[in-house]
Amino acid sequence: MYAYERALEHAGFSPVAGVDEAGRGACAGPLVVAAVILRGGRRRIDGLTDSKLLTPARREELYTEITERAAAWSTVVIPCHDIDRIGLHRCNVTGMRRALAMLDERPAYVLSDGFPVPGIGVPGLAMVKGDQVAACVAAASIVAKVTRDRIMVELHERYPQYGFDLHKGYVTRAHGKALAAHGPCPEHRFSYVNVGRALRNNEEVMLVETEGEVPGEDRTEGART
Repeated sequence: MYAYERALEHAGFSPVAGVDEAGRGACAGPLVVAAVILRGGRRRIDGLTDSKLLTPARREELYTEITERAAAWSTVVIPCHDIDRIGLHRCNVTGMRRALAMLDERPAYVLSDGFPVPGIGVPGLAMVKGDQVAACVAAASIVAKVTRDRIMVELHERYPQYGFDLHKGYVTRAHGKALAAHGPCPEHRFSYVNVGRALRNNEEVMLVETEGEVPGEDRTEGART
């Protein structure tokens, strides 16, 4: 997992930062981007890999190790209304730039998962499954995932009817049923097709119910005037 960092350091690029996000595929909640610079030598962190391949308990353990032992780390939380207004990909790239700029150390090279990050002022490499082959990207994926999961658990306290503590805002059968029953809440991404559909359906139901009411009518069975 540290092979890319070692090769880049031997080529004169040090430190190396990894950057990744969590929540890209969700239809509710924020997008969270994290950047991490790891220490080398004997201070390496064992067990780093794609956050999705780890149990929640193991992610929490590694999150603590990363945030305590990394040379530098940062997170950026992008709310759902920014995603609706600007677009997911633009938010993702902008969030990565911001996370890298917030690091206490300026990286000499950046490794990212999936797609390049332009406009960062240093060389970079977009890697396929970067969170499974580069330690710093894996660390960033864990920090982003744990940060976002904690946010979604907090949102569950405000909107318990959706089950955010379980599915974390991703598109699941249970989430779909909750959307159909309650309509979207302010933490949903209204630019997403399934959320927009649920909003329209909910508005139609409310309209039908309103139109079915006659102002001043006594609906008590057997009422007499």
